[in-house]
Amino acid sequence: MHCRDVRSAVSARIDGEEPPPGVRAVAVETHLRGCPECGRWGERARRLRALAAVLDLG
Repeated sequence: MHCRDVRSAVSARIDGEEPPPGVRAVAVETHLRGCPECGRWGERARRLRALAAVLDLG
């Protein structure tokens, strides 16, 4: 699985949306365990989403 696909799926998950077609949660989790860059990206995205919620930006 490519990083861009994982990041798309993580972004969808954070926003409460369905993952992109053909992307399985188990594949995303496996990739995240093995790719520190995507793990950090996901954590930053979650923090940004939480900050936006606190600031009522979406």
